[in-house]
Amino acid sequence: MENTPLKYCLYARKSSESDEKQALSIDSQISEMHKIAEQEWLEIVETLTESKSAKASGQRKGYVELLSGIREQRYNAILTWAPDRLSRNAGDLGSIVDMMDEGLLVQIRTHWSTFSNNPNEKFLLMILCSQAKLENDNRAKNISRGLRRKCELGMRPWCVPLGYEIVRGRTVSEKSHVEIDQAKAPLIKQMFEWVAYDGFSGRRVWDYIHEKGLRTKNGKKLSLSMIFRILSTTFYYWEFEYPSWSGNWYTGDHKPLITKELYEIVREKLKVPPKSTWWRKHFYFSKIFKCWCCGSGITGEEKINLQWKRYVYYRCNRHAGRGTCSEKHVREEALIQGLVTLCDSMISYKPWLDNKLTKEIEKINGMQRMIHGEGSKSITKTEYLHFIFTSGSFSEKSEILRQFWEKLVMKDKMPQIVQ
Repeated sequence: MENTPLKYCLYARKSSESDEKQALSIDSQISEMHKIAEQEWLEIVETLTESKSAKASGQRKGYVELLSGIREQRYNAILTWAPDRLSRNAGDLGSIVDMMDEGLLVQIRTHWSTFSNNPNEKFLLMILCSQAKLENDNRAKNISRGLRRKCELGMRPWCVPLGYEIVRGRTVSEKSHVEIDQAKAPLIKQMFEWVAYDGFSGRRVWDYIHEKGLRTKNGKKLSLSMIFRILSTTFYYWEFEYPSWSGNWYTGDHKPLITKELYEIVREKLKVPPKSTWWRKHFYFSKIFKCWCCGSGITGEEKINLQWKRYVYYRCNRHAGRGTCSEKHVREEALIQGLVTLCDSMISYKPWLDNKLTKEIEKINGMQRMIHGEGSKSITKTEYLHFIFTSGSFSEKSEILRQFWEKLVMKDKMPQIVQ
């Protein structure tokens, strides 16, 4: 392998697109690597660059392409600024070492060292990459510890909500602190009071706030969703959660705008009760029937009489809207009885339905014979269809009625099949 001609892929990486400090780092890396290549007569056959963190394994397209080039033997050596440009995690580092063991990757060249398929050099490479990972882990741990300590001191790690402002320290020894925004805070407090004591809805608060001229920190109008977000923010009475949804609550070191009692009243006022399904009614025959008189659709609606008894009616849309159709409304019970009289016609009209009913009835009659003996009475297809229309589930009714889409009409308050 010592006499193998080395063909290099120049690989340059920076951590992110947005880091201004690294904006020229890729160009700098390429420039320095080309200087080394010219000085040492290294043959660069390909150049790969990317802006991506190396903390996660297998997430970099450029790195994946680098490995593919080695497998395809387009090159057998890598030229990069430092080992941590290649990997800061064990998974990606393992792929590199495996290729060295297989003889596909002969050499890794950096600005200060060379690594080949030598136990000592591979060991050093792994130590350097592992050290980079350790630095990343420690940095993340320190940041997390710092944010947690900041929370414990009562300082919210991210920006403060509307009604507060951060005042930066004028000197190194003077710390930044949160103060009440005297222009906006009174309106924020008034929003809570409107809801708690005057019964305002979120939309009514939104209307009043627009009249008062309250704007975001960027000078934009508040949206309705922002109104609800403000009214749901615990920071206004002292507490905050970090990270969000973590269950870790802290007491702020700022002056509260409202009391916790006022916040709780507002939260109860703004609770949206779940939609009740207790009286929800399925209108089985809506969008199935057409009006014979005018061709409009038939719609179901629920009525309640003075004794609180509920009835379901079906009516022509035009009859109820503009009154231009003479077809009268019909009770659901009467409509079902009319469908029962059509059972034989429906079975003969749809072979699919005939086959389905035959299979269902064979199962039912077979079970009856097992339980009650051979002399038990068998049910007919018409009787079974009658049962579906009168006592079947919504899905059972729908499965059958969908087969008669635009074939069922309402004429003189009775259903009919249009041939």
